[in-house]
Amino acid sequence: MKLNLVPARTGFLWVKLGIRTFFRQPLALAALFFMYMSVASLAMIIPYIGVVIALMLEPAARLGLMVAAHEAASARFPMPTVLIAAFRAGRVRLNAILMLGVLHAVACAAVLLITSLFTPDVSKDAVLTPQSQLGMMLPTMLLYMPVSLLFWHAPALVHFYGVSPAKSLFFSMVACLRNWAALLVFGLVWCLAILLVSLPLSLITGLASSPQAALPFIAPVLLTIAAMFSTSIYFTFRDSFTADVAPTNPAAPTAVPTPGDTP
Repeated sequence: MKLNLVPARTGFLWVKLGIRTFFRQPLALAALFFMYMSVASLAMIIPYIGVVIALMLEPAARLGLMVAAHEAASARFPMPTVLIAAFRAGRVRLNAILMLGVLHAVACAAVLLITSLFTPDVSKDAVLTPQSQLGMMLPTMLLYMPVSLLFWHAPALVHFYGVSPAKSLFFSMVACLRNWAALLVFGLVWCLAILLVSLPLSLITGLASSPQAALPFIAPVLLTIAAMFSTSIYFTFRDSFTADVAPTNPAAPTAVPTPGDTP
């Protein structure tokens, strides 16, 4: 396995390929994303440990959605079982994904702990103000950024290339930093797309008699955008790594397309 360095414009290509691949199997990919969100939401209902379980499931769910995108990009229908691909790949890979889940939960807990230590005490009413919420969100987002980079490619590296959890985190961070320009373009294009979609949604909410009345119109759009974004993540992995020898997983993506290629 070797790291590929891609130009900044590849970030736009990743977004385009993600959207194009999503529309190859829109119902399947949207349903799979909804299934993951439903499981995570149900897990969080469990007292005390629900949030921990949801955080531990995130790497396995990310992998499942990437496998679904891989199937759709290969002109195959992604079956619901792809969501549990990590649990069907053998004991070694299962243990590796579970370890990533534990590390992800610990990292997120550390981010929240550090944020709470540096967040000033405010009254209950002040917490609800936009200024206070923004003041709490920004430090959390900044601290979570390195965590996101560590786990961006890690589940796929474990599953497709049989990399150990520790090495997968290291290689993921290195790949993200070396291809930072492409990932920056990728993020900016998605932010622009979300902004363009949010404007008409805000208009619909404003015209509706209540936010609940607009929910049936807004929820499917938000679900679709989130599923498209999830699909596009696969291409950031596919183009960042190439197997220099036969990969340990026959399903591993080995070819890196040039910009403009179809998935």
